Amino acid sequence: MKAKQKHEIGYSIEANTFTKQVMAFGFASWVIFLHLFLAPDAKGDGVRGANVLRLNTVDDDTHELHHHDHMHQDHGHHSSSIQKDPQLMVFFMINDLKVGKMMPIYFPNRHVTPYHILSKHEADKIPFSLAVFPNLLDWFSISPGSPQAIAMENTLKECEVKPIKGETKLCATSLESVYEFTSEIFGSDTQIKTLTTTHLKKSTVGLLQNYKVLEISQNIPSPKLVACHTMPYPYAVFYCHSQESENKVIMVSLEGEDGDLVEALSVCHMDTSQWSRNHVSFSVLGVEPGTSSVCHFFPSDNFVFIPLSATM
Repeated sequence: MKAKQKHEIGYSIEANTFTKQVMAFGFASWVIFLHLFLAPDAKGDGVRGANVLRLNTVDDDTHELHHHDHMHQDHGHHSSSIQKDPQLMVFFMINDLKVGKMMPIYFPNRHVTPYHILSKHEADKIPFSLAVFPNLLDWFSISPGSPQAIAMENTLKECEVKPIKGETKLCATSLESVYEFTSEIFGSDTQIKTLTTTHLKKSTVGLLQNYKVLEISQNIPSPKLVACHTMPYPYAVFYCHSQESENKVIMVSLEGEDGDLVEALSVCHMDTSQWSRNHVSFSVLGVEPGTSSVCHFFPSDNFVFIPLSATM
């Protein structure tokens, strides 16, 4: 709470026009806003629902390792630790995705309040570097060694890791920076479609449970895409990356055992031959690099951008 109060006071800088537009959305869909901001002339977005784009900040109750860390850091894992970690139950192979099938899936429960979103003007005034990490802890009144401090340090470390071969990445500290990154990847004239996971019915998300595949509503080949993952930090940080390869973006209608209805975003990477053998997905799925597709579901605070033309 102390860190939150200091953050609210310390960054009560007058917002620019863009940030005022973001704040005005309140409880409306952040995803729809992102779509309108990134592709104002695009039609037929297809994103349904009006739930808030929830960010995994260091205020989260669980203080567990962020979902994104499991997916993009090449840590070695023993089978016993994999079995104990529900957050890893997001991976599947494309041939296993069939209507009527039951799949154990973990959708984390995350939240956001508007002050987590900084304008580029505000964010650029705050150092974002592991080199000044002790100073950042002091500024946000976060105790060294606390779960919040560990989460912050992990975020800074991952953001400073060099991209893998063929990958372009950025830790964006504002939505304007996300826009600039996508413009660099796709070109400023490309119309963009925004996709994310949407929970259509209130339920107790944050639990590992079985979901029934009701429908595969979209199956979109998209060699070029940008995926953005929220990172645990005192304000919104988006780990955005792109690697041009054979990908498929699949939207799946799911029904959970507790009645949770989800329009779930998933991405299938069809060529994993260049991936590290230590990537956790291989241990979860029991496959080797290059022998199988690797697909994964996205939580509702992550999003993917693809060219609108890919859906036509």
